Amino acid sequence: MNANEFYNEFEFHFLLMAENASALFELDANKEELWELYLKSIPSEANGIFRKRRCFDCSSCHDFFRKAGNLAVIRDNKLTTVWDFETDDVPRPALTALSEYLRDKPVANVFYSDSAKIGTRRNHERLEDGTIHTWDHFALTVPNFSVIDKEDIPSYKARSRDTQAVFRRSLTELNEDSVRTVLELIAQNSLYKGEEWEYALKEFLKYKNAFMRLQTERERELFAWEKSVAAGGVVGRIRNHSMGTLLIDISEGTALDEAVRKYEAIVAPSNYKRPKPIFTQEMLDEARKELSALGYMHSLARRHATLDDITVNNILFSNRDAAARIAGSADDIFAAMAKEAKTPERQFTRVEEVAIGDFIEKVLPTASEIEVYFENRHSPNMVSLIAPLHPESKTMFKWDNGFSWAYSGNLADSALRRNVAKAGGNVEGVLRFSIQWNDTGEYDPNDLDAHCVEPNGFFHLYFGNKYDQTTGGFLDVDITDPKHNVPAVENITWPAIGRMLPGKYRFSVHGYTIRGKSSGFRAEIEFGGEIYAFDYRQPVGKSQSVDVADVFLENGAFRIDAKLPYQNASREIWGLSTNRFIPVSTIMYSPNYWDGQRGVGNRHYFFMLKNCVNPESPNGFYNEFLREDLMKHKNVLAALGGKMAVEAAEDQLSGLGFSSTKHDELVVRVKGAAERTLKIKI
Repeated sequence: MNANEFYNEFEFHFLLMAENASALFELDANKEELWELYLKSIPSEANGIFRKRRCFDCSSCHDFFRKAGNLAVIRDNKLTTVWDFETDDVPRPALTALSEYLRDKPVANVFYSDSAKIGTRRNHERLEDGTIHTWDHFALTVPNFSVIDKEDIPSYKARSRDTQAVFRRSLTELNEDSVRTVLELIAQNSLYKGEEWEYALKEFLKYKNAFMRLQTERERELFAWEKSVAAGGVVGRIRNHSMGTLLIDISEGTALDEAVRKYEAIVAPSNYKRPKPIFTQEMLDEARKELSALGYMHSLARRHATLDDITVNNILFSNRDAAARIAGSADDIFAAMAKEAKTPERQFTRVEEVAIGDFIEKVLPTASEIEVYFENRHSPNMVSLIAPLHPESKTMFKWDNGFSWAYSGNLADSALRRNVAKAGGNVEGVLRFSIQWNDTGEYDPNDLDAHCVEPNGFFHLYFGNKYDQTTGGFLDVDITDPKHNVPAVENITWPAIGRMLPGKYRFSVHGYTIRGKSSGFRAEIEFGGEIYAFDYRQPVGKSQSVDVADVFLENGAFRIDAKLPYQNASREIWGLSTNRFIPVSTIMYSPNYWDGQRGVGNRHYFFMLKNCVNPESPNGFYNEFLREDLMKHKNVLAALGGKMAVEAAEDQLSGLGFSSTKHDELVVRVKGAAERTLKIKI
């Protein structure tokens, strides 16, 4: 066999090897050792000195070894290198030696090249006698999936290596039961945004089952490399996604309720930030043209919905005042009279728990009045029903009516919170400690200081150490000389729970400079939507330290151990005061479940509250509501949804909303034949 045929065999072997492969891989081998092994393993009688070097020792082939001598593919957990082919030519012993050398080498990375050609297959030389000699060399054509821009190679390699490492950890550490448990929750519609993960989880489960059937460590290594490429970023890196948090916790034995709570703390609407949509003038013009052609222009104008807009068949409950305004309610006048029939009332002081389905089916039919206990933590649940400004306009939504809804994540402020914000303090952290004095009407000229000792005495936050680079804790307001008739405040916040150390955070107030009569202080600790308010009305002496509370960060959640008496501070949110019972005007499903529609997105339960008025500028609609034929203009429509004013209404339908896929609870007081207090589990 001549040299030309041998190098042709090499090229043909590589083509077969790479055909239908998911990727090419580099083995962790010293390429200079590989080159020397190749030269040494060729029989000496065929590799004599030609001019100054051995016959097979050419610079072109040497360069090929540097670039591609360690290439391999993985199929069914088995490795095939570029040297694994049969030949009758002289280099055959060298191929065997190279194959054996590489067979057990670990995989270093996925291979990428900035050129489709590696090596020079053939070149020509004019000899001294004038004849042309042809030289053959190792060369190959790289598959398209391995060719990328040179500047992208380092980042691609880093991402491939990281994906494989995360995928391998996922396959090893996440157990099958955790995946099956989450899939069961999704099937029950019990996991917020769970349906978005169903396909990825099923794919991961297939990989997990195949991985666990493998017998040797080498097979598992090769499997993880090969399948990490096929799995892609979502499945391959599932351990690092929000879903991975849930799977890890379940795999490690965390109670299911706690594991789901931690997962939902990451993905729940109160943490969801919508990106600002980007669009061009051309996109805007195209959207305007098509919306007009499809008859949607009148559908864009939106307003707050009122009782006059809705019909009785879409109402689960209405109080007496509301019933008269709901279309069709007169048809059920006898049912309304039955609710008003006088029967002896019995008082139930025990709070009973009831599932939302049973509440709707068994409690609402006989209820004449309902009140909800409106808590601070419900602020992200504030919702408004939005109606089309033109009732006859064509619906833009996936359901058969023109109604939508808009939640709010905005937090209304306590008085102390407002004063901190006015002084330039950050009140939006995951944990906040604020103090206030000089607020009783009598001038208090003293200098009080807010202090926090972080876990294990790691860092002491106060005026002398205002910022902790590790946890992000920051004392951003420090008032030393109170002004007459202006409350003095100090404030410490932590911006992200992921940066904070687990353990105890001890909060206290210190008397630094005492210039006159002290009237004590107020303090607030806020986390998880709750404000714990402390009122200490005793004089604070010089160098005196008053412990307020310890807050513990455990398993990603805060809990408080108060050292002073406290109360949950009431707020005013959307015109209503918290920490009290508020009358309900109507209870209804979200519009995607009106008129018997089922399964068009998640079901929401709306408790519309009497005198609840949304002071914000809600979105008229969101892209996830829109029909498929409008999604090509999603950027423009996202901007329109946020920019087009929703016409206000004093008697608007606003209140509390709860998603069927997010665990929550609501305390209600129900009057009917009897009065009782219920805790609704959602």
